[in-house]
Amino acid sequence: MSTGSHAGRPKSWVAVTIIFIGFVVGGVGIVMGPDWIVFGVGAALVAIGGVFALAVDIMTDVVVDEPRQ
Repeated sequence: MSTGSHAGRPKSWVAVTIIFIGFVVGGVGIVMGPDWIVFGVGAALVAIGGVFALAVDIMTDVVVDEPRQ
């Protein structure tokens, strides 16, 4: 596993990807009219991604580096 500040488990990156896709779908729904059904699907994806992130304990992926000078 990498040791940089962007390290993370693959499960955590899947959660981030689901949330990102939800934001994109919701944004497309707003731009298209607005199309509230598409926006709702995007919001649901964000919520599902958030629950998945909590389930895989995404916050334990935080890498604490030495303070930089």
